Amino acid sequence: MTYLHNIGAYFLMIVEMFRKPTKWTVMKQLILKDIDDLIIGSLGIVAFISFFVGGVVTIQTALNIDSPLIPKYLVGFATRQSIILEFAPTFMSIIMAGKVGSFITSSIGTMRVTEQIDALEVMGINSLNYLVFPKFIALLLYPFIISIAMFLGILGGMAACVYGGFSSLEDYNVGIQTDFETFHVIYAFIKTIVFAFILATIPSFHGYYMKGGALEVGKASTTSFVWTSVVIIILNYFLTQMLLSS
Repeated sequence: MTYLHNIGAYFLMIVEMFRKPTKWTVMKQLILKDIDDLIIGSLGIVAFISFFVGGVVTIQTALNIDSPLIPKYLVGFATRQSIILEFAPTFMSIIMAGKVGSFITSSIGTMRVTEQIDALEVMGINSLNYLVFPKFIALLLYPFIISIAMFLGILGGMAACVYGGFSSLEDYNVGIQTDFETFHVIYAFIKTIVFAFILATIPSFHGYYMKGGALEVGKASTTSFVWTSVVIIILNYFLTQMLLSS
């Protein structure tokens, strides 16, 4: 019953988030602040992880292709498929659940503990719209982060491939272009938009409805990370089944 109650409260929160909107002059500043905190503030870690993971994927692929009958361009092909289909949209979202999700939960949870949310309600402000909606709008830019992850992942693979001596630049470029399907990129961005919604709402839910003091803020952040990751992985399975199985 507790899980069903939480699911019901979660969907109720989503509905309430769009009711009684805050004045645009105030909302604009909140959105810009959340873009800075959630999107721009994540570029560094995304760039760092993407570049080196792309390199690792390329090295592992190259080391496992030891037959002279297998063309070298398959290194670039395998790297492109791995980065675009899974690493960038899915595993980067799980990493972001730790960074962005924990930040959202702790910031909203701290406001709950210090009774700032109660003060907003007393002033007649829809606190869910004031706190959660700007984060939802900010994370609509999340595909921008994932596109950077895709680019840098493939670039990191190229650097590892060429400087590691696993393949030539020409072979790697041929592999990147071989059997390229535009729908794979569309599929990745569909997943990204769904995951952005999850990243904005589940951490907000755990922060908004938490009870207790400062210690519980940390526990709520951990719980939100776990549940956000679980939901992302489950949705990844169903979206892949629906979009790629045909």
